[in-house]
Amino acid sequence: MSDVLGSIWWMIVALGVLVTFHEFGHYWVARRCGVKVLRFSVGFGKPLWSRRDRHGTEFAIAAIPLGGYVKMLDEAEGDVPAAQQDQAFNRKSVWQRIAVVAAGPLANVLLCIVLLWAMFVLGKQDYSATLGGVSGIAADAGFMRGDRIVRIGDRKIDTWADASIVLTKAAIDGDDVPVEVETASGSQLTRTLPLSRLPVGFDQENAIGLSGLVWRHWVAPAIIGKVTPGSAADGVLNVGDVVTAVDGHPVHGFNDIATQVDALGKRGGAAMIEVDRAGERLAFELAPRRTRHPEAGQGDYWALGLAPPAKVQMPGYDATLHYGPVAAVPAALRETGKLTADSLGMIRRMLTGDASLKNVSGPITIAQVANVSAKRGPDWFLWFLAAMSLSLAIINLLPIPVLDGGHLLYYLIELVKGSPLSERHMVAGQYMGLAALAGLMGLAFYNDILRLVT
Repeated sequence: MSDVLGSIWWMIVALGVLVTFHEFGHYWVARRCGVKVLRFSVGFGKPLWSRRDRHGTEFAIAAIPLGGYVKMLDEAEGDVPAAQQDQAFNRKSVWQRIAVVAAGPLANVLLCIVLLWAMFVLGKQDYSATLGGVSGIAADAGFMRGDRIVRIGDRKIDTWADASIVLTKAAIDGDDVPVEVETASGSQLTRTLPLSRLPVGFDQENAIGLSGLVWRHWVAPAIIGKVTPGSAADGVLNVGDVVTAVDGHPVHGFNDIATQVDALGKRGGAAMIEVDRAGERLAFELAPRRTRHPEAGQGDYWALGLAPPAKVQMPGYDATLHYGPVAAVPAALRETGKLTADSLGMIRRMLTGDASLKNVSGPITIAQVANVSAKRGPDWFLWFLAAMSLSLAIINLLPIPVLDGGHLLYYLIELVKGSPLSERHMVAGQYMGLAALAGLMGLAFYNDILRLVT
């Protein structure tokens, strides 16, 4: 299956699961409150399949799989027979209406917890927060290759993703954070990463790289994938050779080659380039040559004429998040709490202007992540579904008219003033909500397209 078709398929699967649970939350509580449900639809538009139950509710799967809805009996949407008026949504108490509306997002939160529980029971394979390289700010602070981050501030770190999220937030806030590491020799140390030294207006999507940290699994192995014809290495080094040292300095990844060759070129002269060729250790004397950068305006650089393979094999996972069925319950609750705090924290930073609006992702990015997660295995796809389910709950609870949060805002106002908002004010709010939602969707699509182009 191609990446495009895979992205579309897994996006549809994800939306189908999340929307069904969300709408079922509304449906289940509405029925418990005595509201007559006319239709439960997954998708919009013309139904592809439908059936009615004994209560008269039509269950449908529609053609456009981008959402869903629960249609309830409501006098605001048409005439209601006198015999059924007690089943109309608008006739229910304000607390019952709040319960029905809040049930959708709460169903997504519950689904998030269940999915994370299943992920932990299954066992999620991931990468530890081990450093494969350091430079700049991180190197000045004493961080070293092989350090494994185990705690940042008061937050325990299990994976590189945990560390990336915490460090990115700290970078946006301009904080200097205490980082507890386990060194390659096994000792425990606490170092301070001075993220306040990052330049004003730095690229927030690359905060980790700009701080000088490189995760170990990001480091491409120093396997030669191509030798440029006419270069210093042409006829000497072969495709498949693994570079182990340059001028006596060990090479841990392909990026090390460029750094060390540049230093060698600036020093001048030749040096020994050591390689592993099919298990045989060899050394060749080579001198780098000044090479023109393929992109205009980038200047010349020192090179041997080596390039990595077009497709690099990812290293094996070195961290596993695995719990028994009982222990997985509090673990799932903790993880849900962390995801919620991280999401709300990022929303707050975007609203205050501290975080870039580039962090807003749209359906294209989400579809791509869905496809990648599905390829990595059921543990990763369960995590993706859980994160998406929680995001759907948070977005729906935003106080924007047309979303569940907007309706809840109306009902809270009704509780305070003792009567519903006027129809004129509610309609005005709906238009404002639609405008806000359209703007948010436009920004998300713009960011998606920009990522594809760049």
